[in-house]
Amino acid sequence: MHLHRLEKTWLGIGIAMLVLFLATLGTMAFSMGMAPPSEHHHTVDPRKVAETAPFDKPGMTRIGDHRYEAVMVAYAFGYEPETLEVPAGSRIDFTLTSSDVVHGFEIVGTNVNVMVLPGEVSHVSHTFDKPGEYLILCNEYCGTGHEYMKTTIVVK
Repeated sequence: MHLHRLEKTWLGIGIAMLVLFLATLGTMAFSMGMAPPSEHHHTVDPRKVAETAPFDKPGMTRIGDHRYEAVMVAYAFGYEPETLEVPAGSRIDFTLTSSDVVHGFEIVGTNVNVMVLPGEVSHVSHTFDKPGEYLILCNEYCGTGHEYMKTTIVVK
């Protein structure tokens, strides 16, 4: 294959710019001490989720004025607890894990969408301003009964 002199020149300029960009990006990331987030990252043994606090007692607790914490476990074709109730204007801090396979946690009509991995503890929050029923679906295929995996949040 024969390349024209100008093609070789522009190819060389493109590769040089790519190398310069990657070197600058890497140098800046290391000099600024950037690293993947790990301060809130924790795990539990997926075989012992039912025995590990706070997942041994999934449910919702009030932690402040219009503020709740919901501890939930995703398992084959369901979530525990099955239904949550809060007053309108409440913020729920979800703490989630899975005891078996990868599941999804999507609250329909909101921007909440989390992948729930076995043994990985995930955190997400949302404020429910409007009354109604909010459907929570699994959006990661988890087996033959996947389409039945849902729960609801009732906002009064």
